[in-house]
Amino acid sequence: MELEAIPGVGAKTAAALRELDDPVATVESGDVAAIARAPGVNEARAARIARGAIRRRHGDDGRVLATDRAREVYREAIDLLRERTVTDYAAKRLETFYPSASASRIEEAQSFVASAIEREPDPAVREALSGVEPLTDPPTVRVRDRCLATADAETLARAESAVPELSVETVEEARDVSELARSYATVIVLDEEFAGLDVEGDVHVRPNALDEPAETVPERLLAFFAANRERLEAAATIHEAANLSPAADLDRLRDALARLDDDGTVVGDAELDRLTAAVDDLDAAVSTAESVADDRLREAIRERDVTIEGTDFLSLVEQGARVDSLLDRELADEYDEAIERAREHLADALRLEPEEAELADRVFGGDPSFPVERDESAVSRLRTELSAARDRRAARLKAELASDLGDLREPVEELVRDALELDVELAIARFERDFDCAMPEVVGPDGGDEAGTAEAAGFRIEGGRSPLLDVDFGDAEPIDYAVSGATLLSGVNSGGKTSTLDLVALVVVLAQMGMPVPAESATVERFEEVHYYAKSQGTLDAGAFEATLRDFGDLVEGADGRLVLVDELESITEPGASAKIIAGILEALDEQDATAVFVSHLAREIRDAADFEVAVDGIEAAGLVDGELRVNRSPRKGHLARSTPELIVEKLAGDRDTDFYGDLLEKF
Repeated sequence: MELEAIPGVGAKTAAALRELDDPVATVESGDVAAIARAPGVNEARAARIARGAIRRRHGDDGRVLATDRAREVYREAIDLLRERTVTDYAAKRLETFYPSASASRIEEAQSFVASAIEREPDPAVREALSGVEPLTDPPTVRVRDRCLATADAETLARAESAVPELSVETVEEARDVSELARSYATVIVLDEEFAGLDVEGDVHVRPNALDEPAETVPERLLAFFAANRERLEAAATIHEAANLSPAADLDRLRDALARLDDDGTVVGDAELDRLTAAVDDLDAAVSTAESVADDRLREAIRERDVTIEGTDFLSLVEQGARVDSLLDRELADEYDEAIERAREHLADALRLEPEEAELADRVFGGDPSFPVERDESAVSRLRTELSAARDRRAARLKAELASDLGDLREPVEELVRDALELDVELAIARFERDFDCAMPEVVGPDGGDEAGTAEAAGFRIEGGRSPLLDVDFGDAEPIDYAVSGATLLSGVNSGGKTSTLDLVALVVVLAQMGMPVPAESATVERFEEVHYYAKSQGTLDAGAFEATLRDFGDLVEGADGRLVLVDELESITEPGASAKIIAGILEALDEQDATAVFVSHLAREIRDAADFEVAVDGIEAAGLVDGELRVNRSPRKGHLARSTPELIVEKLAGDRDTDFYGDLLEKF
């Protein structure tokens, strides 16, 4: 698949997507988090790319939502779903669901949703979900104790690109490698012609090093796991709480993470801890060892009966007098003992191994002096050896841990992805439960489903309740309504005509998204387009009126298989003209076998003006009780509902003993 062939993906975006390991598979997977790891692609953009890829896969080039109000209903539906997510990922992922006219896409979405609504929204799982996010790629870690070396210019360029964490040095002969070994704890030579090289230092000839990044630069993998520790731990907890089958061995993952510090270093190794502490504490330990030797000499001087009184001797020393000959002559044994104590203290304080202690012995010695003086070159040599040992130990441990984590790299991607997808599923499950939803049957435009079962085209809703009303969902009255063909919906003011249109639009939009609908049951034709026109705010001027007529002219000349919902179109101009215009629109829609519901107070006039038998449904009011309408919210088929004025006149005719109201009632 060409990335540029995806709707909404241009050359710049395609170039960014190609930075992914497998851009085509990633985009086609619909994994919003994985797509968002492309440079410059955020999750909102990733959701649009995934949606475009879905459209292309199903050959779904149409746009079902044809008007602003139809698109508003879709946004309201998405918002209801998004409100039930925990993670930002799930909120964006839900936007890959859209109203489709493609049977295969609807079937695909329904399959996902059918599995999702079987989930049990466990509060413990939701709590764990708050800690999971898409995995992130940490910044490049610069490693300074190791380098790559090559004599080949092409290899050098490839190494600098493949392993930006390490310095890449140019070498021509063994002497160059030897010099590098004095500057770096480890040198990795990439050229096979250096095989058998025998130089001092930690030098490895590995021509395939660039193909084995986990071994060459384990810091990269460790930095990834360190940066994503909390996400991985949360994902593991989610799998356990939800009884999911994890893609990775959770015990093994947790054991590996326990050996990794937040900065990507290895923890829990006593030898590495010892060497690290020895390097860090070296200067302080040497100073303390000097003090130990000096204290022992002071004590010996005060206690010994020497040719010069002890107090005077100390005074001479403090004045800078030469003391080496005096110490050698008078306190040779005591000086040796003081030096030995200093060496022992240094070895004990740093917990040095025997071969390291031999280097430490050279820190103190030489000509006798007071105060005791360290040999700075010996200190430097000891520091170098301890640092090199520490770095070699750390590198080996990193390589071992990276090896343990290496084959977990892909499974943890799936582990986190499954946890995030669970949030998507749980949001749908909560939506289904919160609004007493059912999975609708979506049938073909000819009224048949994909198995060939005949059903009336249009829509049928039983026990539908709208979550878009300004009342608690539990207080919403259920509605039964079915329409096939062009229909007028009449009814009293505030009887629920507009909310009925909203419910129809919501059920159709959700059904063609593949989602459950807020009804006891529903059957919906797979409409090519949904045109929903909200009530106009007042009479239009001539220019706006002409523009509106152009819109309806385009509408009736469009393709078949449309749902048209119109709320009180008569408000755009004079009632007499409106009735004729609506009648003409209904005639055109009837000829095209479109499904249409026009809410109007001019149903009688429209029916009289139309040249075909217009179906009229009515939301019937039972009457006025204490000044309030009592309404049966489900439209009554084939019934012209009485208006509010008629009901009021009828009530007055019954309450007043006068002919006026009776005569007035007869005029309705």
